[in-house]
Amino acid sequence: MREFYAVDGHDYDEARVTAALGPLLADDRHGQVWLFDTGYAVVTWGYSLESGGRDALLDEFFVRNRGGGVGGRVLDALVTACREAGAMKMFLETEAPNDAARRFYRRHGFEEEASTWMSRPLSGQQLGP
Repeated sequence: MREFYAVDGHDYDEARVTAALGPLLADDRHGQVWLFDTGYAVVTWGYSLESGGRDALLDEFFVRNRGGGVGGRVLDALVTACREAGAMKMFLETEAPNDAARRFYRRHGFEEEASTWMSRPLSGQQLGP
């Protein structure tokens, strides 16, 4: 994960990542962690009226040696597994400058949406203006 975070430009906080991984590894209630020869994937479950119920978020997807077809095979298997788990739709996020990732995902049936994701940390902050 540290390697993926460096490649993608995210801060790696081992304590935060370890705490978040615990419930995912305990059972499939929150999502699934996939390990494969050259990388890993993390899928988490959500619920959305727009999606028609359960949806899946491809939260992290890292393939160390790209271009050999492993990523496509794993992504296809992830989509199938999410469908079998009752997810109606799968979402993912890419970094704005990562055109190669968006081309890869488009080849596998993903489409860009007009909506823009926004976020706000909820821990350690006061609510309000």
